[in-house]
Amino acid sequence: MKKPFYFLLVFLFIVSTQAQSQEKKEIEIKYSGSFAKDEAKFPGATILTRNDQQQVHIIHKDMNVWCDKAIHYANEDFIEAYGDVKMKQGDTINMSSKYAEYSGKTQLAFASGDVILKDPNSTIKSDTLHFDRLKQQAFYKSGGTVVKDSSGTITSKIGRYYMETKKYQFVTDVVLVNEEATIKSNYFDFYSDSGHTYLFGPSTITTEESVTYCEKGFYDTENKIGYVLKNAKIDYDDRIIEGDSLYFDNNINFASATNNIKVTDTTNHSIAKGHYAEVFKDKDSLFITKRALAITVQENDSIYMHADKLTVTGKPEHRIVKAYYNAKIYKTDLSAKADSIHADQKTGLTQLINIADKGSSDKFSIKRKPILWNIENQMTGDTIHLISNPETEKLDSLLVFKNAFIISRDTISENGYNQIYGQRLVGLFNEENTLRQVDIIKNAESIFYTRNEKQELIGIDKAKSGRITMLFDNGDIEEYTRHNQVDGKLYPEEDFPKKDERLKDFDWREEERPRSVEDLFKDDPPYELPIIKGLEDYVPQEDFFDEEMIKRIEKADSEAKTPKDEKPKASRNLPKRVKSDTENLKALKSASRAKKKSVPSKKDLIKE
Repeated sequence: MKKPFYFLLVFLFIVSTQAQSQEKKEIEIKYSGSFAKDEAKFPGATILTRNDQQQVHIIHKDMNVWCDKAIHYANEDFIEAYGDVKMKQGDTINMSSKYAEYSGKTQLAFASGDVILKDPNSTIKSDTLHFDRLKQQAFYKSGGTVVKDSSGTITSKIGRYYMETKKYQFVTDVVLVNEEATIKSNYFDFYSDSGHTYLFGPSTITTEESVTYCEKGFYDTENKIGYVLKNAKIDYDDRIIEGDSLYFDNNINFASATNNIKVTDTTNHSIAKGHYAEVFKDKDSLFITKRALAITVQENDSIYMHADKLTVTGKPEHRIVKAYYNAKIYKTDLSAKADSIHADQKTGLTQLINIADKGSSDKFSIKRKPILWNIENQMTGDTIHLISNPETEKLDSLLVFKNAFIISRDTISENGYNQIYGQRLVGLFNEENTLRQVDIIKNAESIFYTRNEKQELIGIDKAKSGRITMLFDNGDIEEYTRHNQVDGKLYPEEDFPKKDERLKDFDWREEERPRSVEDLFKDDPPYELPIIKGLEDYVPQEDFFDEEMIKRIEKADSEAKTPKDEKPKASRNLPKRVKSDTENLKALKSASRAKKKSVPSKKDLIKE
């Protein structure tokens, strides 16, 4: 009755023993053309040499090694391989070199001399390469190249490959080159299966059409799209785009920007600002909103234009700016406001337009008319045109179509206004960008507060005429002439009828006038910047010879100690070339522990 149970125990013991044996499987010599010993040069080692038929073949677990010559230290479970060395792990990892070392105890390998490591996704080339089979990581620190056909070629001083996740970490002088772009960075994570790259530190992405800079960013080398953060900037030849977050698609030369945006037109000396923007390079178009502001940079006095939305279209030699919904202009000596503003930089024509009021029964009616302020003069009309000289960028003339109205406050009286109304207005500016002459054409009406040289009020002049011509001096009416006068009368102030103090459609709008750049935004609704999720900060690459590896090596050393009456043999659990890089392993270990102790724990922080 107990025999089946007994046989079951024996079977389980055998299976367990076999499993443990497989786990501790040592390096196995599968084939060698000849075997030899040379205790003087290689104490305790066997020298394996190929023959004419095939190379030396060595196996450890699922890794096969072929070479022309090998030195096998059986006690240390260690080999040195020379001449046309090939290492193959499973069906995926293939490595070739001129020389290699491998420890069966630590499963650490080192290769040198024209090293090439291939897997299905990419190829690593370097003069020296470290390979940790337990962690499935490869590492070089004296320069290397990674090739992925669809993504390009990557060079760097330091590189680390995480085979299970198909991830590379590159450090120092990192350069990726493919047909479409060149990427440069100091810290660069790359996923070979997807072609995704993550950039940290000063980085650039250069194509034929653009140069993108950032200090944190992402780029998809397969689909040619990405986004960048932290001092992000895209240079599209004649436009430079800056913002907290930039997205771009290099397939269509498109970029969008979010938060604290600045778009500089280097050809036309203009700047656009806002908190959301889109740029189509091939279409020469810019759209910007969220507190949008366009600045035409001039030597002495820049022009500022603000609206809910701004668009800039056209080639550099013929830019057209459109501002719509509550559009405003500010310049130290001139400001304006309209529902929309259109500016043609080639012709120098700026149009102030209001949209028809759909709520009115009159299809020609409009909302409050476009308005222009120059010095102390307010001008309104159904449509206003400003014409400037495209070369000098100085104002040349002013046109007001239909219902032209000029108002200026009398300098002395408490509630008096000089007023001129007509169907059309034509104004000319002087060299200082101030109105010098104004003609009011057709059905002109006027009210003037007439004063002598001592600024004493002579009377209030009210008249109608076919046309009125006025000359201004620094905003004040210097001279005026009525043509084809119909009627008119100069009233003493006390005799002027109160009901006639204002012409029809009088609308003094001084409270709307922008007197600074900040005033352009004074009636905008509150705006809060959206939170940008962005990318995680860079995680520094761990030292390849980390504490876990050092413990693994020390453990293998302790298991391979020689008897007391023999001289200790040099440790071969760590390949010789790796050992030369880590002579002070214990010092590194102590430093690592000291570093950890220097960081306060949560408990320490709570105590403080």
